[in-house]
Amino acid sequence: MAEPHLALLGDATSPHVRRWAGEMLVRGWRVSLVTARPAPIDGIEQRVLAPVRASTDWLRRRGEAARAVAALAPDIVHAHYVTSYGFLAAAQPRRPRVLTAWGSDLLVTPRQSGLLRALTRWTLRRADLVTGDADELLAISAALAPRVPRELLHWGVDLARFRPAPQPPPRAPFTVLSLRSWEPNYRIDTIVRAVAMLAATRPVALHLLGGGADEAALRALVASLGLGGSTSFHGRVDDAAMVGVMQRSHVSVSVPTSDATSVSMLESMACGLPVVASDLPANRRWLDADPLQIVPGGDVAALAAALAALADDPARAARIVAAQLARIRGEGSRALQMDRMDRLYRGLLEQRR
Repeated sequence: MAEPHLALLGDATSPHVRRWAGEMLVRGWRVSLVTARPAPIDGIEQRVLAPVRASTDWLRRRGEAARAVAALAPDIVHAHYVTSYGFLAAAQPRRPRVLTAWGSDLLVTPRQSGLLRALTRWTLRRADLVTGDADELLAISAALAPRVPRELLHWGVDLARFRPAPQPPPRAPFTVLSLRSWEPNYRIDTIVRAVAMLAATRPVALHLLGGGADEAALRALVASLGLGGSTSFHGRVDDAAMVGVMQRSHVSVSVPTSDATSVSMLESMACGLPVVASDLPANRRWLDADPLQIVPGGDVAALAAALAALADDPARAARIVAAQLARIRGEGSRALQMDRMDRLYRGLLEQRR
């Protein structure tokens, strides 16, 4: 029997989409990708759409995307991000259709206007399955499209690659890590200001990974706070470089305004870093080992106090790490999550037959 054919719709530049495609290849799927942001991916045939430079461009790409999917003739169509590629998947006739919510597509976009809410509802109701990595996402999906099946499914972590350092880093300087993009939602400036407060009482280092539009402003802020000599701007790096930085750090910080389950948070947990994060439902679900781990997202003083407490109490930090490692190994394995997705895909094919 021929291998089943999965057509993904998503950004080829996204590490999440790239990992998803690779995971399905090794599970016996032929995988194709329809994308407006191409990049080479081994073993994946791509159909490239015209560039998308404004949100309204997604509406203009529906015919082009439909022709691309029709030419591929896949067994399943799966779009990543409901309010962009999800719309393109919903606007073409081939089924089954799977949509994966990423966060802001359901947490933010439907609240921006009645039109966007209606468009999101229409998109979700044309799906055969919706997946999301946080209960909050699935609750919104249920409210907008109550008859469409939903599954809680995490991106997961490659536990063979993301693992604790063989030896803990030296106690000084106390090293703070941020893996989030340099965009307004992620409030990297809050982290920088908290580290500046911490630097008044001890040697500190700050590693900023992720890259983004706020780079110039963040560099200026770092310089103004006297952190230039202790802050490293790494930008976007591959998994191996990321793990190297993580294993030299003492704590990982993520304080966005809105978010679903953060893959970088799960990766930090797997690498043996205590995580401090903003007070959001998806973060509270994973970070329940110690009240210290949840802080008001924009509160610089509260974040600085949490970091100081971890720096001053290594035993407390070690207890958090032990609890996080047990949690991630039990629930956060990418292999387990992708095995579940493979079964969901094959179940949809059985239903279609």
